[in-house]
Amino acid sequence: MAHKIRINDRLSVAPAPPTRAELAEIAREGFRSVVNLRTSGEPNQPLLPDAEGAAAREVGLGYAHIPVSPTGPQPEQVDQFCQRLSELPGPVLIHCASGKRASIFGILGSAKEEGLSGEDALSRARDLGFDWGSPELEVFVRRYLDQSA
Repeated sequence: MAHKIRINDRLSVAPAPPTRAELAEIAREGFRSVVNLRTSGEPNQPLLPDAEGAAAREVGLGYAHIPVSPTGPQPEQVDQFCQRLSELPGPVLIHCASGKRASIFGILGSAKEEGLSGEDALSRARDLGFDWGSPELEVFVRRYLDQSA
């Protein structure tokens, strides 16, 4: 599978969706769960979300599908993601189509777990090399974390 970016001991981001064979590789690498943020109708999916969930469970991985539009996250989706993270065994690999949504949710999830402010979370994102190319997304991250503190 393509290069993964480790956010912390519990969360990593993949820049692309896994194939069936890559799910087995992910399990061998020590991941215990996968979170898929792609919507069902997106192009170029090696596995549709239901098939990915079944394939993940076949190799012993926990699985969650939280469909998030490529146009941007909603606060209730982040809430759902954080709730599912608390239920899934880690380490957890988060993916979408390009890694953008996965990195946003990974940063938000880790920041909530660690009690980071919006600015501290954005600093971590920059340190990890995440470039969302959108001031609106940075505002979303900052506002979500600072309002839920």
